[in-house]
Amino acid sequence: MQEFAFELALCARLEAPDRIVGRQLGAAVHGRRVADVVCVEPGPEFDRRAAITPHTIPPLAIESAVGPGTARSVTDAFDCHPERARAVAERAVELGFFERERSGSSAAVRQTVRYPEWFDSLVGIENKPDLDRPGDLRDQLRIDVSLGVFDEVVLATETYVTGAHLNRFPDEVGVWRFDPETGDREVVREAEPLATDGPGVELLDREAGRTNVRPVTAAEKRRQRRRIAERAYGKGWRTYELPDCRRCDSGAVDPVEYADAGLPWCEWKGGIVRPVADCGPECPGYEPADDEREAADDEREAADESGGVEGADDSEAIRARLSAWEPDPAGVARRQSGLDRFLE
Repeated sequence: MQEFAFELALCARLEAPDRIVGRQLGAAVHGRRVADVVCVEPGPEFDRRAAITPHTIPPLAIESAVGPGTARSVTDAFDCHPERARAVAERAVELGFFERERSGSSAAVRQTVRYPEWFDSLVGIENKPDLDRPGDLRDQLRIDVSLGVFDEVVLATETYVTGAHLNRFPDEVGVWRFDPETGDREVVREAEPLATDGPGVELLDREAGRTNVRPVTAAEKRRQRRRIAERAYGKGWRTYELPDCRRCDSGAVDPVEYADAGLPWCEWKGGIVRPVADCGPECPGYEPADDEREAADDEREAADESGGVEGADDSEAIRARLSAWEPDPAGVARRQSGLDRFLE
């Protein structure tokens, strides 16, 4: 099975009402590393995060000198170019995380709420359906273990795992054998907890006879962990749109375990497809979507215009039903008495 289909099937299997699942998330601090799948386990303050916005709060807004106390000038509160600072602040205002005020003659913002410590743990999962074609797998897993931004690191594969396979990977890495056709998951080796509270070492690149690494501080790791969790919350894993084809139907999946997961299942090809790469009029099995689907799309657009969640669609409704994500929170924006005259 192609890695894309394997990855979506695994995400569907891992999604749960008490968990957030994201995929294709940047996991490096200084280098380049993308985690295939990340499972975020909510903590005691999760409800406070969910109440803010269903979208990703810009990391620079969270990391800025803006707090819920005294309003701060936008240009003074961010350690970046002023135009970038203004764009980030504006987005944070749109999401209800900042509110506008005036500080003298300058535009200023304050947080509407303290950003909560809302997640307990992060599990990073590397997908490699075929271990006979490992590619850079060993180096990728070594990066994850030595860096330590994840509490646990797991390798998921469809291959029968032998002792020789296990010897190629760091001992700390857990191994799952996952059957995407049935959804069955076998734990071949348990993952060992990683030291996320202390410093780490990041492998940047490898050359002939030389490996370049860079130390990472505990503070940098905390920042990256928060960024990963925040991106997973806002992005999720259904980052595709169903193609305009009657034969691709998220509700007609076989086996039945995936029937309500919103996967791009093609009845003509008999499996999960990549909508952008595999679908379209050039496909021999293509049939234009019927009027019923188009009418449903029109209804969703009308709901969005009338005040629904921006970009809301079937995939978001499915995500809200199957995971801990809150699509339509009440929000936390507030107005302090006497400050309205300063607002534009």
